[in-house]
Amino acid sequence: MFALSSVRHEFDGKRVLDLAHWQVARGETWLVRGPSGSGKTTLLHILAGILKPAEGSVSVAGQDYARLGAGGLDRFRGRHIGIVLQRLHLVGSLTVMNNLLLAQYLAGLPQDRRRAREVLDGLGLGGKAASHPHQLSHGQAQRVALARAVINQPQLVLAGEPTSNLDDARCREAFELLSAQAAGCNATLVIATHDQRIRERVANRLTLEARS
Repeated sequence: MFALSSVRHEFDGKRVLDLAHWQVARGETWLVRGPSGSGKTTLLHILAGILKPAEGSVSVAGQDYARLGAGGLDRFRGRHIGIVLQRLHLVGSLTVMNNLLLAQYLAGLPQDRRRAREVLDGLGLGGKAASHPHQLSHGQAQRVALARAVINQPQLVLAGEPTSNLDDARCREAFELLSAQAAGCNATLVIATHDQRIRERVANRLTLEARS
């Protein structure tokens, strides 16, 4: 599903990521572990095409990122990659429904209210379509962010620290929702976190070390 080879990246002359090779099949779930500063977020951003590595090659769903310009990467990301971050980045001026329709629009896809309602209903948010983000609880807002990530039926779902600020019960619920939604798209799921509570739930693990 994706392959990274000889990927390295630096910030201000300091190497923050050095990955020789990583190849993952479609439908697999992976946990990227490591302490703060080990490059987890950098790796997610490289996989998403948000960040171009200083060295190395990245191929996702058969697409070599080096062959895409900025506009092409934006369209590819919108259609094939769902992203769930610790900061949810919902558009406060838009309703829940319009946040989802915006994700379709930005990907160059038809705005499909039926698909949006299907996703919201599946996450128990059918009654919140007309609400704005400030009217939601934190848990509801997280589920809206997840709905936005899977609205376009991506092949790859990336999650950055999705459970670190949650209590144990909410942690289990968030992980199970994330896994179920990715499975519903037959998407590869990559979770980058230092949260030890989900370690035993994921068999495939990539461990990054902090770089001095």
